Order: sequence, then structure tokens, then C-alpha cells
Amino acid sequence: MVQAIRIHKTGGPEVMVLEDVALEPPGPGMVTVSNRAIGLNFIDTYHRSGTYPLPMPTGIGMEGAGVIEAVGEGVDLAVGERVAYCSAGFGSYAQALNLPAARLVKIPGGIDFEQAAAVMLKGQTTEYLLQRTYELKPGDTCLFHAAAGGVGLVFGQWANSIGATVIGTVGSEEKAALALAHGYHHVINYRRENVVERVLEITGGDKLPVVYDGVGKDTFEISLDCLRPRGLMVSFGNASGLPAPLDLQGLSVRGSLYITRPTLFTYTATTEELRQSSAALFDRVLAGQVRVEIGQRYPLANVQQAHRDLESRMTSGSTVIVP
Repeated sequence: MVQAIRIHKTGGPEVMVLEDVALEPPGPGMVTVSNRAIGLNFIDTYHRSGTYPLPMPTGIGMEGAGVIEAVGEGVDLAVGERVAYCSAGFGSYAQALNLPAARLVKIPGGIDFEQAAAVMLKGQTTEYLLQRTYELKPGDTCLFHAAAGGVGLVFGQWANSIGATVIGTVGSEEKAALALAHGYHHVINYRRENVVERVLEITGGDKLPVVYDGVGKDTFEISLDCLRPRGLMVSFGNASGLPAPLDLQGLSVRGSLYITRPTLFTYTATTEELRQSSAALFDRVLAGQVRVEIGQRYPLANVQQAHRDLESRMTSGSTVIVP
């Protein structure tokens, strides 16, 4: 038996309960991973609340890092190897779990369990956003909302390292300082500044080729208004809730805009894509171009509070759950 967080219905943080769960030996193509650290991500709140429905009852959580304890038939990994995952299924909020070997990546030397668990999902999200959804190039200027969040801090560093100019939005002076220390060249406090006007001031009157928006409802129209004709709106999250239904005419009158709603699962659908993405991420971490900032840690039994803090925007950087 292992302890794991389970949900039997959707709702607020209180629907997550710590239970004893039987863990069967791993079947063909599967391994048992004993978690050493677990990542917390906004997508976990979407699964818990029912925004992204899952069959009930279910485990919750997608990201973690640990040690392989057992292997099933046909697996090319060995007991004792250090591995990380972020798109291998659900149920990472657990002491241990069975996962498909093809969805695991080895943790290279120089990166510890907490770093791996804190950066896998956020870092691979950053990788596909700026390398494949829209390929940022030296000299490009972009806008990223929630710059002091987990993805935001990774994005700022990575984009800066390739020579892009990065503008970020935040909700406090403390978060502004954090973003500036992580690669952002300009930071806009959306609580007291007009984001569109400030973007135009920063760029000398030019709008942007791309905006990355993981906030959703509160920033959606702002993001569109920051784009130049034929610019790309990358809507990859709903931290403030789902945006209103899209009026396609709004894209036309703003200058033939493009919009995409990408997901990590699509961009790491194959084992090859998954491992290429994680390799690009780990290379940046090992080169010192991406620092993994763990802002807070919670024991597994206190995961309800972790969700409350995340949803109320009281967290900064990455959050780790300790099993």
C-alpha cells in the first residue's frame, strides 16, 4: 500500500483526500516509480475542478521525479535509475505509482529530484512555446502574462538567453522584481498600468508578433490588442478562468490575427518528441541559462492548501510537494 491523493468528485481543494492505495507490480512496458518530489501545476486545478474532466474516481497530478523500484517486461530502464515525468498519466500526488516507461526521461547528473520535478512540465511547456509554437529569434519582442509564475520564470530566462526582448505582466512589485531577475527586460504591473499602452511605450509604438497567454479570461482581449497585423496569440492556459467565446471577426478587424490553443501533450506526443524536448530543457538548466526556482514546498498531506495558495496567486516560482 502507498499513500496517494484521490478525488471522487470535482470541486474545490477539499475534494482531494489522502488514501491508502494498493500498488500492483508493473505490467509489460510499465515501471514502478518511487517519488522523491512531485510538481504542482495549474493544470492540476483544472482536473480537480472539472474544467478538464477526468473519469472518477482518479488520482491527480502529472509531474514528479523519483527512482525506479520495479520494471515490467520489455522495459529499457533499470531499477535504481533516476527518472522524471510530466505527461505519463495522472496520479503523481502519491508516494509511488506505476507509469509507462516510454513516457519517462532519465535525470542527468547535476540535476536533483526537486529541480526535475519542479521544471519538467513548466520547462517543456516553455520549450514548445518558444521553439515550436512560435520560434522566437534574436531581436524578437514578445509579451508573456504571469511572468513571475512557474512557467513565466523559466520562459523569461530561456527567451532572454536566445536574444529576444521579453515583456512580462505581474500583479505586484515583489513579482516585478522577481521577473526582472529572471530574464525579463520590461515588466508591467497590470493592477495599476494599462498593458496595451505600456507595450506601445516600450516598443516605440510597435505592436508585437506574438503574445503568450496562460491567464485566460482576464487577459484575453488585452493580448489580442497587443498584436500587430498577422500576429500570433498563443493561448495556453486559463488561470483566471475560461475566456468568452471567440468572435472571429475580432481577429479580422485587428489585422488578420492568428490564434492557437496548444497543449504539451500534442507537442510531446511521441517518445522521440518527449525526450528531445526534455533534453533541450536539461541542457539549458545545466548550462545555467535556466535556474529552477522553488518558491514553496508542501507535504503530501497538505496538498489542499497548496492548491488554495496557487489559485489565489500567493505562490511564486515553482512549487514542490514532498511525498
